[in-house]
Amino acid sequence: MPSGELSDFLRKLVEEEGISEIVVGVPRTLGGEVGFQARKVLDTLDALKREFSGVRFVEWDERFTTRLAVAGSRGTRGKRKGTVRVDHLAAARMLQEYLETRGSL
Repeated sequence: MPSGELSDFLRKLVEEEGISEIVVGVPRTLGGEVGFQARKVLDTLDALKREFSGVRFVEWDERFTTRLAVAGSRGTRGKRKGTVRVDHLAAARMLQEYLETRGSL
């Protein structure tokens, strides 16, 4: 989704689903630092926090989620479908880690 559509998408989702918390993956470097890509995510996140003051945004370190998803998806067919599948698996892994730390699973 283009970043210009993110606010409208989130607004609709928050209103329709009553969402009060959103987990956001921050792609830090292997050393844990904030690199170029992570800075872009954090800048967008700062704007979203101002716009959606009633929503709790949780920053989550996503360094290894894609690597774990790739390892878990070996054998998928089709490059494009495989990439989409890996993104979904990485997001699911990140959410699973978050819920486990909260004791929700």
